[in-house]
Amino acid sequence: MSDSNETEMATRPPSVDQIARSISDTGLPHPLLVDAARTAINEGDFYEIEKKARLIAEKIQRNLIVDVINATGVLLHTNLGRAPITSLPNTGQRFTNLEFNLDSGQRGSRQDRAAQLLAKACKAENAMVVNNCASAVLLTLAALSENRGVAVSRGELVEIGGGFRIPDVMDQSGAQLVEVGTTNRTHQSDFEKAITKNDIALLMKVHRSNYQITGFTETVEVKDMVGLGVPVVADIGSGLLDVACPWLEDGPPSWLVGEPAAKQILEIGSDLVIFSGDKLLGGPQAGIIAGKSDLIETCKSHPLARVVRPGGLVMSSLQEIALSYLKRDGQAIPFWRMATISNDKLLNRAKKIKPNLIKETVSTPGGGTLPGVEIPSVGLALPGDYTEQLRNNKPPIIARVVEGETILDLRTIHPDDDSLITKAINGLD
Repeated sequence: MSDSNETEMATRPPSVDQIARSISDTGLPHPLLVDAARTAINEGDFYEIEKKARLIAEKIQRNLIVDVINATGVLLHTNLGRAPITSLPNTGQRFTNLEFNLDSGQRGSRQDRAAQLLAKACKAENAMVVNNCASAVLLTLAALSENRGVAVSRGELVEIGGGFRIPDVMDQSGAQLVEVGTTNRTHQSDFEKAITKNDIALLMKVHRSNYQITGFTETVEVKDMVGLGVPVVADIGSGLLDVACPWLEDGPPSWLVGEPAAKQILEIGSDLVIFSGDKLLGGPQAGIIAGKSDLIETCKSHPLARVVRPGGLVMSSLQEIALSYLKRDGQAIPFWRMATISNDKLLNRAKKIKPNLIKETVSTPGGGTLPGVEIPSVGLALPGDYTEQLRNNKPPIIARVVEGETILDLRTIHPDDDSLITKAINGLD
């Protein structure tokens, strides 16, 4: 063989299929391995091509949805899926009676289980579940106030993450926004004037769950809106069911003071209450509409109801959460379990992991709830920024840097993962 042929073979890349098969131990499907191989070839350096393809494949894996360890101390971390939920039982091949009535043998409704259990838990006449809280607002407005006015205080025309704005959603629903009051002060008389001057279908109260207005302020509470002759809808956002927290042995934690709850909002006369499933409720992403049965039925019959309905996995997960509330078993709900664990227990765990790294810290509710609230906690502090190395751990560990230290807050770390934290710290450079 001539020298020129040998040189050509040495510089000719192996086949895409050959490279893909050489990194099959990564566990990715073959089409994704082919993508990694092609990308590596296009980037050149034939002598390191398999190594480069492997790195690309690992990057593809990291970009898939995988389990991570939340060490940030943010209980409802939006980027990490908000409320942690446990895997459903019998996750092998399974069918459910999602829309099947076992008594009659006929088609049923997916709103007959989880939704009705949640209604019972917050003492509502009826309830329905949609795919998120924004959808719940959209459906309610479309079903109950299309081409009619909805009066909202100017101080509650909120924008939350992802560009969700109350005025935009109202516009899409077909309802007509009627702004009342000013940014900082709204009075009951402002709503009365709006009702007199406009064709008002609903009065809407929007909880400012992710920001505060302080100083020279006044707001109109739900109890002051009730009795004005127009149905009241309260969007409480964060999803607390009952201010008494009967599912917690020691009652409500102090950091919940002032947070509106579905049961009490309905008790004081709101016709409907809307809230999220994946915040203080502790379930999967969902939106719940609860309250007067006739209004709920109107929402159910609207064409948008099918567009925004959740799937069977969400309904099954919510059913488990609702049953836990009715059993008053807060410890069965991962969010409440981590939110209420004592600092003494956290300290004992920290001592077993790395006693020389123990540091008092604070957790936060997160998820656009309880702005400014801090919950005392215990963590481990590493001098310097190790967040990137921890993200590259298997499983990834998501931490935060505070004043030059990497903090791993044990409140949001499941106790079963403590050994993984120990191993990860020991492996840091």
